[in-house]
Amino acid sequence: MFDLQAVQAALRAAKFDGWLLYDFRGINVLAQRIVGLAEKKLSRRWFYYVPANGEPKKLAHAIEPASLDGLPGTKTVYRRWQELEAGVQQLLAGAKTVAMEYSPRNGNPYVSRVDGGTLELVRSFGVEVVSSGDLIQQFEATWDADQEAMHLAAAKITDAAYGVAYQFIADEIRAKGQTSEVAVQQRIMQHFHDNGCTTYSPPIVGRGPHSGDPHYEPNPAADTPIRKGDFVLIDLWAKLDKPRAVYSDLTRTVFVGPTVPEQYTKIFNIVAAARDAAIARVKDAFAKGEELVGSMVDNACRDVIEKAGYGEFYTHRTGHNIGQEVHGNGAHIDGLETKEDRRIMRRTCFSIEPGIYLPEFGVRSEIDVYIDANGGVHVTGGDLQTAVHTITV
Repeated sequence: MFDLQAVQAALRAAKFDGWLLYDFRGINVLAQRIVGLAEKKLSRRWFYYVPANGEPKKLAHAIEPASLDGLPGTKTVYRRWQELEAGVQQLLAGAKTVAMEYSPRNGNPYVSRVDGGTLELVRSFGVEVVSSGDLIQQFEATWDADQEAMHLAAAKITDAAYGVAYQFIADEIRAKGQTSEVAVQQRIMQHFHDNGCTTYSPPIVGRGPHSGDPHYEPNPAADTPIRKGDFVLIDLWAKLDKPRAVYSDLTRTVFVGPTVPEQYTKIFNIVAAARDAAIARVKDAFAKGEELVGSMVDNACRDVIEKAGYGEFYTHRTGHNIGQEVHGNGAHIDGLETKEDRRIMRRTCFSIEPGIYLPEFGVRSEIDVYIDANGGVHVTGGDLQTAVHTITV
């Protein structure tokens, strides 16, 4: 539900004159969610302007005049494009600095949802457009108590999925001499189903060279057997099958055999040290009350891998926001792929998942970090993996 008082308080704290929310046929899902229109299929452009002080203003098309009626404020209805442009100008009368879903130079495409032409229109009225990135976080990516509880419940199930997968691998190899990536994937999916969880996509189960592909997707055409002596990476994510549920997202590695070869242990230890450096950076900032942005955490993690000489094999950001989508709309842990300058906020969750990807194999260690309402930093999803897990068969 749209909370006008909270939004206006946030605008005043940010020293913005207002927030101009705009959408056309779903191109700005962030604006849709903020105002509660994500379930409506509207066919015409709409604008909703929330000033830092005073009454909001709505601009809707004559064919959908009631589209914004559930929101507070006065309404103007347009038909012609000229009336739309005049209506936008009227919405912004007196404003100098207005937030929109925009990122300078598209440095953060997760925020940039407003098209260039609409930005030109707004700027033509003498308005400076600033990014609504942190506003989006506050009103879209933060969790309430119910979502926090659902995440922790899902985290128990995702953590338990590893025991299920390891036992399945052991049983299959003992009985048949081998199993396969797809078979393990299907067993994990059955575990999720049995425990009331859902996921947008099946987990990654990558053996040997497939573990060196960060987004490998097991499929029957490329399925490979898993046997004694194999190294396997398992990346899985799920949420409770309930409205507004949020994800848990974890990655661990396993060796099928009693003793892990040194080549795997060496790379795992570097990745784990990078993961732990990122966690420490977050805990230190919140303990001191310092402002922390996503790129700072990425840098702390990436420095460890680069100093170990494997920087070129760490090909992705350190982590992503987690929400109702596994890749959520809050601050990501990224100084590589995007310029993530959004603050890490309380009541948000994100992954930390450094990896080193070599042609022969890859190691990733992924955990989730949740910042509670008091600034407490929680690693969810069970104990940290401190060594490559072994399966004795």
